[in-house]
Amino acid sequence: MSSYQPKGIKKIFHSIRRTLARNWLSLFHPVQIAITGSQGKTNTAQTLGQVLSRFGPTLVTDINLDTIYNVPITALKNRPWTKYLIWELGVDHSDEMDLHLEIARPTIAIITGISPVHTDKEHLGSLERLIKEKRKLIEALPNNGIAILNYDDNNVRQMANYTQAQILFYGTDKKCDVYATDIKVSLEKTSFVLHDKKNILDMATKLIGTQHIYTIMSTYLVVRTLFPKNDQAVVTFRKVVANLSPLKSRMSVEPGPIGTTVLNDSLRANPESVRAGLETLSVINYKLGKKIAVLGVMGELENPRLEHERSGKQIIDYPPDIVICLGDWRKYTYEIAVKSGHPTNKIFFAKDVFDAADILKTVIKKGDLIYLKGSFLRNLKRILQILDGQKVCCHADICPYEHCGY
Repeated sequence: MSSYQPKGIKKIFHSIRRTLARNWLSLFHPVQIAITGSQGKTNTAQTLGQVLSRFGPTLVTDINLDTIYNVPITALKNRPWTKYLIWELGVDHSDEMDLHLEIARPTIAIITGISPVHTDKEHLGSLERLIKEKRKLIEALPNNGIAILNYDDNNVRQMANYTQAQILFYGTDKKCDVYATDIKVSLEKTSFVLHDKKNILDMATKLIGTQHIYTIMSTYLVVRTLFPKNDQAVVTFRKVVANLSPLKSRMSVEPGPIGTTVLNDSLRANPESVRAGLETLSVINYKLGKKIAVLGVMGELENPRLEHERSGKQIIDYPPDIVICLGDWRKYTYEIAVKSGHPTNKIFFAKDVFDAADILKTVIKKGDLIYLKGSFLRNLKRILQILDGQKVCCHADICPYEHCGY
């Protein structure tokens, strides 16, 4: 059993709720679709939920609850008329997926990607254990199930050997069942051409970033699986995708201090999402000012020094005009970037949010684009509050409070 369990009186209530949830859900037969991966789970679940809601009553796991509680709570929300039930299944401890699958019984599963998050000793302990735990989702699929896998991620691609279900791949390789070409990103939209054996579709969405093409392709594969002969379903899919809006702090475009624009990606940070964010920033055609990246520390890593050093090499691959490396482990990002030839007048190390704000005061001008990349617990939005002249007193490295400093 998982080591991750509620304590004390909560454990009793949680156990009762799980039993009720399992028994309640067994009375009904919605189409169950489950999503796991190190990044992109929430966007995929929410996108899929918006699309499938056009075809019938749809239930999606709550966006703000930890999965260990979210799964039984969602099961109890199911109603006799629910047609589609979408599970976002996060795991950060051994055997946690087993607990989820005692209640959730998906016939379609999506694995979005693997990045070495939750691989520290307090969680899964290694990348290999992370892969094994995520993989359990498709191992549990029935013979007539569908496993939708990100072909561009080698760790996910190899999972195809561990399921009896039908495999559908998506990615940028023409070998995939669905693949993307002609990818373009601006602050207004992301566009690309989607290809499958039947269609070539010009796609556009208000979601910002190359990573969102994967969300859209996996959603498309679900639509084609559920409605293989319904061309109108594809029309509906395109309309919904065109009108999707970014989730808050997940590549959302916001007005910034001193007449700047902020590309806010400060809710989650892992090695792959940092790489994808830097890539997106590099391909955005922005003429109003400089592109400035503020990179916060990534947590729960098996080898934090190595992963933060890799970010330094990614800065060379996708160089912003200015980079601020914020927090203790980001010193290794700074050092590797400088050793790799990044100009020292275009990269800075900041020990905390106050230091980062002081640096920004010296480099930003009206019209600049600030890419803010971090995690919820680091609360990098304090930097923007400081630049706006708001009172921030907290120097804590980890501080998730929205009211910090007031």
